[in-house]
Amino acid sequence: MFADEKVIGEGGYGIVYHGVLEGGVQVAVKNLLNNRGQAEREFKVEVEAIGRVRHKNLVRLLGYCAEGNQRMLVYEYVNNGNLEQWLHGDVGPVSPLTWDIRMKIILGTAKGLMYLHEGLEPKVVHRDVKSSNILLDKHWNAKLSDFGLAKLLGSERSYVTTRVMGTFGYVAPEYAGTGMLNETSDVYSFGILIMEIISGWVPVDYNRPPGEVNLVEWLKTMVSNRNSEGVLDPKMTEKPTSRALKKALLVALRCVDPEARKRPKIGHVIHMLEVDDFPYRDERRGGKAPT
Repeated sequence: MFADEKVIGEGGYGIVYHGVLEGGVQVAVKNLLNNRGQAEREFKVEVEAIGRVRHKNLVRLLGYCAEGNQRMLVYEYVNNGNLEQWLHGDVGPVSPLTWDIRMKIILGTAKGLMYLHEGLEPKVVHRDVKSSNILLDKHWNAKLSDFGLAKLLGSERSYVTTRVMGTFGYVAPEYAGTGMLNETSDVYSFGILIMEIISGWVPVDYNRPPGEVNLVEWLKTMVSNRNSEGVLDPKMTEKPTSRALKKALLVALRCVDPEARKRPKIGHVIHMLEVDDFPYRDERRGGKAPT
């Protein structure tokens, strides 16, 4: 079962293997590392809570195994890789991710996140929104993975002190000061993700020239220089309308506001992305759209 050729992913939580159940159902099996021998009963309670989560934009947990120190999670198999591979892997000179597909992925991810933040009691903070945690099916439907794992692998307080949460480049600035992540920090990571999807750039890249190392700073500079078009991924052959691009960039910039309390809730982010006259209605009220 756990053969090297079956490995389909690897992350901070463990190694993921492709498997097939009796009856031919394909699954992804995550062999958890770092579980620190959490009590079986405690583990089962947490896993069963994750297993009850059902949303088309969230990867579904089908089952688990907890024996001795071994902890495994069995998820639905999503058959088209992850977003990081499609944005940054070798896809040739033209990306199959058109503007419309990219917007579909952004909206789908936002809807999965909104369900975690607003559709569950108690709510779930993802804590690690990033392109490699967004799985895609053959129709480019986005499914957010790895939610609930922060809590699963240890109490939240000890978690903060024993392991750095989140991923460099996606983590909200206040995390450095507080050591805590909440819904507003998920929104920040989501804003970075929008920028990454539009530009095809990773959030931080030290191989780029000094003013371009940090995606947020570079994108803010481009927008303030009235060069929104210049941020588009060159592998996208069909360009979006100027209006559609400005809207997406404005939403992204609001999400990465350095002040956590000023960031929109994810439900409002979805509204802004879906309504036709945003940001132009705001402009009439005296707000300013990017040019």
